[in-house]
Parts: sequence; structure tokens; C-alpha cells
Amino acid sequence: MKNDERIKHKPIVIGIAGGSGSGKTTVANEILNKVGAHRIAFLPHDAYYRELGHLPKTQREQVNFDHPHSVETELLISHISSLLRGEAIEMPVYDFTTHTRTGECIYVEPKNIILVEGILIFAESELRKLFDMKIFVDTDSDIRFMRRLERDIAERGRTVDSVIHQYQSTVRPMHLEFVEPSKRYADVIIPEGGRNWVALDMVIAKLETLL
Repeated sequence: MKNDERIKHKPIVIGIAGGSGSGKTTVANEILNKVGAHRIAFLPHDAYYRELGHLPKTQREQVNFDHPHSVETELLISHISSLLRGEAIEMPVYDFTTHTRTGECIYVEPKNIILVEGILIFAESELRKLFDMKIFVDTDSDIRFMRRLERDIAERGRTVDSVIHQYQSTVRPMHLEFVEPSKRYADVIIPEGGRNWVALDMVIAKLETLL
């Protein structure tokens, strides 16, 4: 199917932000499932972490991955702009166990909805301008920490000690400096993470109306 046949209007750009472990991915997956993945170009901000292969492994592990400078947001902005023009993009694939890009890419075609998810997306003014709808997922810090602990051990090859150290040294300070203040830019705040089904149903109904 040609792009001009599939896209009937200017794509809607949606941003989903919130602290690490807040339930952003749950919200994004619910939108993908209910609205239809075939109608959505999904761009996680995590995929755009900068390439650190030129650094020794010990130095890579010391990088503050919760600071805006750790993410190549300018590339994400370029990719969103390309999708808005009806052009496909190649999204990088990031390996969190080695802190490097794999060299592979995911081919993403233009769709009616561009869904962007990440902890820092509302902290970037140029990126923020692109969003038609800004959703912030708000969850208590203790729940977010437990979710992050489970995820990083199971999916990213971390130890309990390393997760705790990272949380205390960078995750919590950066959350307070960048993520929490960015909540004021949200159009919709979803409390209790991705398990607030009433709020999710309202967001999905709004998207269906916009489409």
C-alpha cells in the first residue's frame, strides 16, 4: 500500500513521558493494541542513546544515561520530521548490556500516528514542539524503583548493587532535575502508571476521535 493511500491527513504526534519504571511502556503498548500497531510509528527515546563504542567498557558504565546529553535527540527530531513528510526512517537499535548501538536498524514507515516514549522527551523544548498530545505517566518513586530493579536485572544484565548505585547517583537526581519538572508541559497526566484503565480508555477514545 502506498503511503499516500494509507495516510489521509497530517500524522498525529503523541509523546508519553514519565519517570523510569512509571509504566510508560505499558501505556504505549495499550495504545498500540487498542488503536492498532498498523496505524502507529513507534519511536522509543531509548533507541537513540548515543553510540559509546569508542569508549572503554568501564567508561561507558560511568556515563549518566539519565541526563539529556546521553541521548541523540537531534536524530529523533530529524526522524519525526521525516515521518511527518511521509518519508520512512531507519531507527537505530541499542544494546543496553554493552551501551552501544548494534549497527542494525528498524525500518519504520510513515503512519497516521507517531508515538514517542521516553523519560526525557518533555525536557527537550525542540522535541516538545512536535507533539500534538503530551501524556505524562505519574507513579510513586518506590514503585518505579522496584520496577526498574526487576527490569534491569532481567533484561539488561545488571546486578542489584549496580542498579541501586545508579539509582542513587544518577536516576533519582536526574528525575528531580529534568523529569519531574517536565510534567508541567503535559496535556494529560495518568496517575498510577499504566494500570489506570479509565484514563487509558479516555486517551484511546480521544485518539480514535482525532483519527
